[in-house]
Amino acid sequence: MNSAVVTMLSAYNCKTTRDYENALKEIIQEIALLGLWRTNFYEHAAFYGGTALRILYGLPRFSEDLNFSLLKAEPDFLLAPYLKAIQTELGSFGFEVRVEEREKRVETQVESAFIKAGTKEHLLRIQAAAALARHIQVNQNLTVKLEVDTDPPEDFQTEVKFQLQPMPYSIKVFQPSSLFAGKVHAILQRQWKGRVKGRDYYDLIWYVGRGFAVDLKHLEARLRQSGAWREGRVLTHDELIQLLTQQFAKVDFELAKNDIRPFIKDQAEIALWSPEFFLQLLSRLKTI
Repeated sequence: MNSAVVTMLSAYNCKTTRDYENALKEIIQEIALLGLWRTNFYEHAAFYGGTALRILYGLPRFSEDLNFSLLKAEPDFLLAPYLKAIQTELGSFGFEVRVEEREKRVETQVESAFIKAGTKEHLLRIQAAAALARHIQVNQNLTVKLEVDTDPPEDFQTEVKFQLQPMPYSIKVFQPSSLFAGKVHAILQRQWKGRVKGRDYYDLIWYVGRGFAVDLKHLEARLRQSGAWREGRVLTHDELIQLLTQQFAKVDFELAKNDIRPFIKDQAEIALWSPEFFLQLLSRLKTI
């Protein structure tokens, strides 16, 4: 196994199959980010979403996808040229993966691809206990989804963060206030057909608990783009509180808990989740 991968894996206290799968997926994510750095990708795009929050800002939950936003709208942007760089980079660290661009069935502004690796093969490759890998089907895959928004909403702020593993490199990423705006937009607008994405609510608690503020200007731009804010005035703090209050009244927080459980180790973190808990959380929500 590559020595850099050994070092990265040592940061995880893996005991269960799920622990190893989450660690392996995150290592693949970080090497993919390095592969993109070797191209000019971060001159065009910035990293955002839950995985950005996890890897670059310390969010204590695992995240599945790599989400990027172009810095400005580019309707002719092509993702394919960057996918080869990801596959090459992962191959250089000993990972045998397939990187496949997603064929669109409907026209959207999002370009997508999937990084797929054989779960059993790679668990054994990173020296996970054979007893754990034995229960994995031979054809089971670890999958990391990669998405690029080619028509981003306006008024987000970025910064550059430096990573040291698996080697020093830099990533352009949304600042926390813009990331927080994206998360609030997801809470208000995500449609899951009966499911609730508890990861959104976990992240909300994390942002509020660390004193981050929602960038109202960027949130308004996102809401206008999705058609959820058509008012002839700017969005205010009080109006945001009202929108979130209405949203919390619709949420089944037991379903939200079930969604987040596989991504956290301490299940006590979600014991208090209820409409009352989240309504009280709003008294601490900051905006800029």
